[in-house]
Amino acid sequence: MVEPSNLKPQVRIRVATPADTAALIAIVNAAFAIETFLGGSRTDEAQMPEMMRKGKFLVAEDDADHAVASVYTERRGERGYFGMLAVDVARQGTGLGRIMTAAAEDHCRKQGCKLMDITVLSLRPELPPFYRKLGYTETGTEEFHPSRALKDGVKCHCIVMSKAL
Repeated sequence: MVEPSNLKPQVRIRVATPADTAALIAIVNAAFAIETFLGGSRTDEAQMPEMMRKGKFLVAEDDADHAVASVYTERRGERGYFGMLAVDVARQGTGLGRIMTAAAEDHCRKQGCKLMDITVLSLRPELPPFYRKLGYTETGTEEFHPSRALKDGVKCHCIVMSKAL
């Protein structure tokens, strides 16, 4: 059952450990299945541990200790970066995306970051308005270097969005 979006879901957020890898892969791949313009899955058993070494994943757990959302964070000097925000498909629309974004910001702020960055794909037009509502503004574009193949004939670039912490 999906909770009404006017109710805040009750979750505990913590830094993920290697024991969370399988749950994170499942949440991320299900949430990113919407990206039908890319081939394959969003992450796997090789990529997830590498990202966990480079940065930190935050995981949200429900009252039954099930992982229901995750977000990747990375400190880049005085800038924080977050990406791969994923919410369990059954819980999308409940406010967990906003909660996880705020948790990522707080995590990076505590590490001394003064700004937060995210890159969104141009083929996901619903994302910039979502992040604008959270205080992010477009600050530029970047070439897209996909970790999985774009389908033939598809063109895509990254939109860089930033926010002062």
